Amino acid sequence: MEIRYFGANCVRVQTKKVGVVIDDNLDEIGQKSITKDSDIALYTSKGDTLFKNKKPGNFLADKPGEYEVSDISIKGIAARSHMDEEGTKTAIVYRLIIDDIKIGVLGHIHPDLNDDQLEALGMIDVLIVPVGGSGYTLDSVGALKLIKKISPHIVVPTHYDDKKLKYDVPQAELEEVRKTLSMEPADQLDELKIKGREFSEGTKLVILSRE
Repeated sequence: MEIRYFGANCVRVQTKKVGVVIDDNLDEIGQKSITKDSDIALYTSKGDTLFKNKKPGNFLADKPGEYEVSDISIKGIAARSHMDEEGTKTAIVYRLIIDDIKIGVLGHIHPDLNDDQLEALGMIDVLIVPVGGSGYTLDSVGALKLIKKISPHIVVPTHYDDKKLKYDVPQAELEEVRKTLSMEPADQLDELKIKGREFSEGTKLVILSRE
């Protein structure tokens, strides 16, 4: 399995059989869409509440529910978005099981997942979490709060400042985020390759270069 980062909250998880693309709104921030017709496309917001031009791929999920597609288990969990009023849940948190690896995907959510949501998310090996803040998405403080509750083996931060991307609001610098998270990255990689369930103790930060 390979995980690659394309900017904003967009990542591709690629196996030998299928690709899973998360939050492909790249054409809205000055980049080209990466979603292929054969891909599974996941979005972390319901309907068009955040992403206006969703790419369907072969299968699209943008609401809570449980799905089995191409031997991949997908669970979408309703959550309060960063911009929702209390009691409203327009965001989706995802739990993916791919080749026995459990991946958690946090979108632009409020940093207070409750016990039921955390239980539904369960044990996570790799957590993909936005950190840019500025009222648009999780900031590094909110991200750290959730990281401590979820306790993944690997954290992949997304949606931090990138001068080549056209964000609606300024996003936090990566170095600032790293200081708040207080985790030295084990590696800065072009892509994260995972073979089997060989994870080190504790939680490590992996920075993926944007493609």
